[in-house]
Formats: sequence, C-alpha cells, structure tokens
Amino acid sequence: MAAPPARARADYDYLIKLLLIGDSGVGKSCLLLRFSDGSFTTSFITTIGIDFKIRTIELDGKRIKLQIWDTAGQERFRTITTAYYRGAMGILLVYDVTDESSFNNIRNWIRNIEQHASDNVNKILVGNKADMDESKRAVPTSKGQALADEYGIKFFETSAKTNLNVEEVFFSVARDIKQRLVDTDSKAEPSTIKINKPDQAAGAGQAAQRPACCGST
Repeated sequence: MAAPPARARADYDYLIKLLLIGDSGVGKSCLLLRFSDGSFTTSFITTIGIDFKIRTIELDGKRIKLQIWDTAGQERFRTITTAYYRGAMGILLVYDVTDESSFNNIRNWIRNIEQHASDNVNKILVGNKADMDESKRAVPTSKGQALADEYGIKFFETSAKTNLNVEEVFFSVARDIKQRLVDTDSKAEPSTIKINKPDQAAGAGQAAQRPACCGST
C-alpha cells in the first residue's frame, strides 16, 4: 500500500527554482509563457507582484521540475520581489534588445542579486525580442556578450514570439544548477555523516528541524 505515495514523490529527481527579473515590458512573462505553455500573446499585461509556472523537463537522464517565478519590473513591487531572490537557485536577467535603458539597468538588477540572493546563485543574461527588425535594435549582440563576459555569466538572445533560444536558455541554466547540486551533494555527504555521528541526540534534533528549513519548497 505504501508504493503509490513513494512513486508520487519520485516524479522528479531535482526541484529547481528559477527567477525572471528585468525592467517592465522586456518580455519576461512572454518568455515564461512560451517555455511553460508553448504559447505567445501580443497583448501586454503587466505582472502584478509575482507569478509562477511549473514545467518538468528531462535532462541528462534526470527529471527536473522547474518552478519559474516571474517578477514585476516596476519599482513599486520591488519590495515584494526581493523576498523571492533568497529562494532562487537560478536567475534570468532579461532586457529588451530594442530598449537600451532596459540593458543599462541590468547592472542595477545584478546589484539587487548581490544584495538579496545567495552567493552561489546561477545567473544568465537574456537579450529578448531578437526577432525585431535590425533598424529597431538598440543593443548590439556584441554589447550583450561583453556584459555577460564582464560578470562571467552565459548569454543568449531570445525571441518569445518566434521561440528563438527559449528552450536553450532554460535548459542551459537548469543544467548548470543540476551540476552544482550534484557537486554540492557529493561534497556534503561525508561531512553530514561525521556531524550526526558523535551526538545522536543532537543529530535527532537537527533532523527534526531540517524539513522546516530545507523542505519548504
């Protein structure tokens, strides 16, 4: 009788939380909708506070459950969204290639990440709306790549409209995070055994507390 719940719990190998940040109107919600639902809309609806979608993907023989949070870009929602930085394992920094100010503000968003997110969070730079006519482009591809190189992060240009590189962006950051989790688990395993071994009573207390802090996903 216990088998079905075990199978239900094993419907994924890793749960990865991603965060989309960037100025209002750069296409964060469109990227999320394209990746999660395979759809695109031309109507612009401002995200109020925060929204999220879930999609499970296959990656290197593992099932990865992606929980993707879409944040509001407007200043008045900034205090709401900073709380979500702390739980993020990966952050997609999105700008609009036809809007230079949204690109210039990426540095501000990176400062927010440094202030609120964990030190080892994976970051990726995304120049969206790459399908637009070259005459409307305000940020050359080389400029986006140079900024990504400066911060030592990956860079993609995407189009939620044509589905250009949308899958590639999410799969790339998910693969990097999965590898980081694998590396962390392999390093942490021996030390966990040593910590719990000397004092079983203390270890039991830690074990009781652990689901509250680490299991609240």
